[in-house]
Amino acid sequence: MSVRELVVLGTASQVPTRHRNHNGYLLRWDGQGILFDPGEGTQRQMLRAGVAAHDLNRICVTHFHGDHSLGLAGVIQRINLDQVPHQVTAHYPASGQKFFERLRYATAYRETVRLTEAPVADDGPLAVTDAFTLDARLLSHPVESYGYRLTEPDGRRILPGRLAAHGIKGPDVGRIQREGVLDGVTLDEVSEVRRGQRFAFVMDTRLCDGVYALAEGADMLVIESTFLDEDVRLATDHGHLTAGQAAAVAREAGVRHLVLTHFSQRYADPGEFERQARGAGFEGELSIAQDLMRVPVPKR
Repeated sequence: MSVRELVVLGTASQVPTRHRNHNGYLLRWDGQGILFDPGEGTQRQMLRAGVAAHDLNRICVTHFHGDHSLGLAGVIQRINLDQVPHQVTAHYPASGQKFFERLRYATAYRETVRLTEAPVADDGPLAVTDAFTLDARLLSHPVESYGYRLTEPDGRRILPGRLAAHGIKGPDVGRIQREGVLDGVTLDEVSEVRRGQRFAFVMDTRLCDGVYALAEGADMLVIESTFLDEDVRLATDHGHLTAGQAAAVAREAGVRHLVLTHFSQRYADPGEFERQARGAGFEGELSIAQDLMRVPVPKR
């Protein structure tokens, strides 16, 4: 059975708390698993969330600050310890190659798995599969940082009323889907375009063109909101977003489900992030991320 959901492994920013682990997010997309920004403790959070090393097909690192990447060493070694039978591909900023290599070989272990390194150097597609296209966009942070966007190809939705009007039923429905035309009736006449789902992942960044490009039309946007709006100057100085800024991006981009995460330890009331997001005018589905929560990608 196909599953499309976000599994939240950690939601803290630079400093973890008693209730928030460092970053870590798994996107389950049908039979694929994409792990984003594994910070410290990700391997244990995977265990708690029921996520196995065998579930991972790709690892996407936005940048090489510790709260987004120090868990790489443990995750990579676990992939090898469990002898994952399929290829795993790692995407990360090319400028951080030395950091990736240090984390990949942080200690001695036996390599048993093909881990493909696919560093990101420019905006654009990183992988094109039958199930999705994975793109990257440069963000604005003190170190080079990229956000990621997954786009499903558009499909077609069959319209029963139009089929009936043309007398098409039974095996002929499959025929017109496969062949595109049946007795002079085209597939376009009995169906409509079903836009593919879109998922965006935006971590440490100021407002910039990349943020808007990633968020545009997303069914789910996972985005950092390290600070509350009253600390906007701190956010800008340190290369981060506020809750209101993140929500305003989602509102302007037509996002359906907004997931706010990456919270500074200075704030005790997570409800304030929701209040400020709603105050910024975002009216769609809204989740304030908590460790180990699961968020379904909205269906089309």
